[in-house]
Amino acid sequence: MEEQQKRMRREDDEMEEQKWVYDSSQDHKGRRPSRASTGVWKAALFIIVIEFIERLCYFGISTNLITYLTKVIRQDIKNAARSVNYWVGVTTMMPLIGGFLADSYLGRFNMVLLSSSIYVVGLCLLTMSQLIPSLQPCHVKTCDRARGSHEVVFFLAIYLVSVATGGHKPALESFGADQFDDNHPEERKKKMSYFNWWNSGICCGLFLGVTVIVYMEDRVSWVASYVILTVVMGISIIMFYVGKPFYRYRAPQGSPLTPMLQVLVAAVAKRDLPYPCDPAQLYQVPFSDKNQRSVLLHHTNKLRFLDKAAILENIEDEEDVSSTNRQRSPWRLATVSQVEELKLVVNMVPIWFSTLAFGMSLAQTSTFFIKQGSTMNRKIGDVLEIPPASMFSMAAIAMILSIIIFDRVLEPKLRRVTRKERGITILQRIGIGMVLSMLSMFIASGIERKRLQVAMRHVTVSGGLKGNVVVPMSIFWLAPQFLINGIGDGFALVGMQEFFYDQVPDTMRSLGIALYFSALGIADFISGLLITIVDHLTSTGGAGSWFAKDLNHSRLDKFYFLLGVMNAMNLCLYLFLATKYSYKNVERVVGAADSHGDAVQNKD
Repeated sequence: MEEQQKRMRREDDEMEEQKWVYDSSQDHKGRRPSRASTGVWKAALFIIVIEFIERLCYFGISTNLITYLTKVIRQDIKNAARSVNYWVGVTTMMPLIGGFLADSYLGRFNMVLLSSSIYVVGLCLLTMSQLIPSLQPCHVKTCDRARGSHEVVFFLAIYLVSVATGGHKPALESFGADQFDDNHPEERKKKMSYFNWWNSGICCGLFLGVTVIVYMEDRVSWVASYVILTVVMGISIIMFYVGKPFYRYRAPQGSPLTPMLQVLVAAVAKRDLPYPCDPAQLYQVPFSDKNQRSVLLHHTNKLRFLDKAAILENIEDEEDVSSTNRQRSPWRLATVSQVEELKLVVNMVPIWFSTLAFGMSLAQTSTFFIKQGSTMNRKIGDVLEIPPASMFSMAAIAMILSIIIFDRVLEPKLRRVTRKERGITILQRIGIGMVLSMLSMFIASGIERKRLQVAMRHVTVSGGLKGNVVVPMSIFWLAPQFLINGIGDGFALVGMQEFFYDQVPDTMRSLGIALYFSALGIADFISGLLITIVDHLTSTGGAGSWFAKDLNHSRLDKFYFLLGVMNAMNLCLYLFLATKYSYKNVERVVGAADSHGDAVQNKD
């Protein structure tokens, strides 16, 4: 009879668990979310569509930015590439600020709304810079240099887009991942697919941005494209707000950096205390604690110095943990979970550094890859001439296909073979992408060497190359480097997003996504710095700079080869770090309900 009652209670608990979501999320009215009516794909699809629109706007601007800077503002290729790298660098560094504010104070939903509004303001300024006569680049059809007023408004507009992206990207992506309950096996598995489909949405936005929008910029007018981008971004704000009843929300819990600083201070203060013989003697909040988080982190043996923050200092505290819990100072005693959260962030730093070389290769796709295409034959038949930035669509298509094949074909098979939840580890997926990125640099070097050989043969009557004269070589020669780069991105970028979201503490998920973007941002800055250093070294050597005023007198083939070698050396470092990395070890809490309808938390 007693066994039957226990079984019935377990069944009731399971039914209750299926009905309600027992993590730290809320619905739009601040209540416990219903599993049936909130979250999962019904909410995530809204968010993916919003990201599709944002990426359409972003890539509609970014992929043709170097063309605008050289053709409209009249910068030379070296300064234009540096300007693009700096802008992209700022754009991908701003998420550190936006992610921190979203996690700590504003919340992810509010941050997306605020960022989208700033985005629209930036796009409106771009439109005004083309429509208002006094802000237009020139008062005639062509000029040697754009007006100063136009440059000021143009750069103000695109840097407003940078600020908006800084809040939009980390908050929206982590908000989408929040729609899946990690404590629910089915939802946890769906969450692994979320990052794949999220990036498919990005690629679809990229594809339309570099084809339809870029074609309008090149063949119709810049102002028409900016008007379209402004309108669709405004529509995305309305769509995002319409989905409000379907979302699950996480309330901001203050700065996630403060507890980590407290752990460090406590560890330093107790540095002279002997380490306990048994790690189980370290202080940990029990599951029954009413302030308990949704997960506890298991103790690890790495960075043992930090464990001293969780040492109980006297026998009275050990005998009366509840008293300790009431009276302890967070600057003097931390829990094992808090210590492990700091360890997580510290352990991620070497991996973060090892992704920078990959980011430097990625930076070339929006600068020199595009400029290469502008010097090649872009005609399809006798009528259609494709914009050079539209070659980016090949990378988008390759990335979409690689993501779909991995998600629907490879990953299920790998799960059966390796008996792992993901099939392969996150770091293995990133490593595959790094290998492909390295290969794309070597292939790009070979193709550019071929292009230069054709350019040298294609001389004018006077016997010399005339600037950026179009060489009789199809732009589709660039397809291999774009395709391989796209496939590599399908592995590395998706893996990096999942890694930096999954491996950070739960309280700093937006900041984790921001760490991913910051790696790409720092890589853009380093790429710009590398261009400056290489230009200085090669121009003083007598052989001529690798970055001349036009590509036909430059040596991008050598620059690409240099990046390939740097990636190969970095790959060795990455493989060493990846084999030493310890993944987040979580003791999960599964929600149930007692007879009074109150939440009860149990260990897995």
